[in-house]
Amino acid sequence: MIPYAIASLFRFYKILVLIWCALSWFPMGNEFVEDFKIALDKIICPYMNLFRRFIPAMGGIDFSPIIGIIVLDFIKRLILSIL
Repeated sequence: MIPYAIASLFRFYKILVLIWCALSWFPMGNEFVEDFKIALDKIICPYMNLFRRFIPAMGGIDFSPIIGIIVLDFIKRLILSIL
């Protein structure tokens, strides 16, 4: 039960990261979407900033979400192997 809940939390956070990435590609015109993006920024940006310090954007492309998702998977597997 606990491993399933932990895996679900990691999966949910990964989905939020992917939605955050997708929203960054489009201009904000809708107020609801803009508020949602601001809320996601508050949740996702602190985690992404950990990687942005070490991995600069290259050619205008930010690779920190890719590294962030890989690290999330690694941490999830580590935690689940301990349990």
